[in-house]
Amino acid sequence: MASIRREIQVSVPPAQAWDALRDVGRIHERLVRGFVTDCQLEGDVRTITFANGMSVRERIIDVDDAEQRVVWSVQGEPFAHHNASVQAFESGDGGTRLVWIADLLPDTLEAQIGGMIEQGLEAMKQTLEGVA
Repeated sequence: MASIRREIQVSVPPAQAWDALRDVGRIHERLVRGFVTDCQLEGDVRTITFANGMSVRERIIDVDDAEQRVVWSVQGEPFAHHNASVQAFESGDGGTRLVWIADLLPDTLEAQIGGMIEQGLEAMKQTLEGVA
């Protein structure tokens, strides 16, 4: 199983980053503008469309206010298994460290998904800091 871990620093307070991160139905507006172009939330399942045109269905597993962590799982192809989370941490300088972890099968998707995670984190930085 491929396990990907990436992180980025953003220059906004953790409470501001968490407020956007926990709004799982509006990530295209509040968290990753340009990376995700549409997000439709129905119950605990969201359908997101990426800027490259790809669409996926994600089940929201947990929105944990105490740990400032969102967990989701992509349903269906091309994954045999997918589980991911983004967590917001105080960075010590008043900013936020965002950590994105994804575990997935098949392993052959690791490079593609790792690249998308990096793009997503950059979009988070730009979106969050643009609002600050």
